[in-house]
Amino acid sequence: MTVSKIAKRAAMEPEVVRFYTRIGLLQSVRDAHNRYKTYAEGDIVRLRFIHKAQSLGYTLKEIGQILEESSRKQSPCPTVRRIIESRIRENREKLDQLARLQQRMEQAALQWAKMPNGVPTGETVCHLIESVSDENMKFET
Repeated sequence: MTVSKIAKRAAMEPEVVRFYTRIGLLQSVRDAHNRYKTYAEGDIVRLRFIHKAQSLGYTLKEIGQILEESSRKQSPCPTVRRIIESRIRENREKLDQLARLQQRMEQAALQWAKMPNGVPTGETVCHLIESVSDENMKFET
């Protein structure tokens, strides 16, 4: 199966198939007659797996690791679980940080709604930002 045929069957762009081949997630074989890269029927399953894994937040590097474990006839399930549990914790932290940022922004917008625009004086840049209490500004690292 050529790049364009496998891409069509997997509902992907040919460039995606070429990219996955270039980075080693797919393996192609050169046709002896025309030198085109060809793919096996099983590569459609692999492409769909890659797409599903990406939709769950797995990186291409992580997907490569999962595929490698599978190709060695080892269960990749412990790795899959470990990665997603770690990603859930990371995402929860990011969501919490975003919620705190959203709250600070909303508080600032409410405060600023009562304030007039100002002109920089040389000692100020923008009195709106400068008016925000340092207590409300806990910087995320």
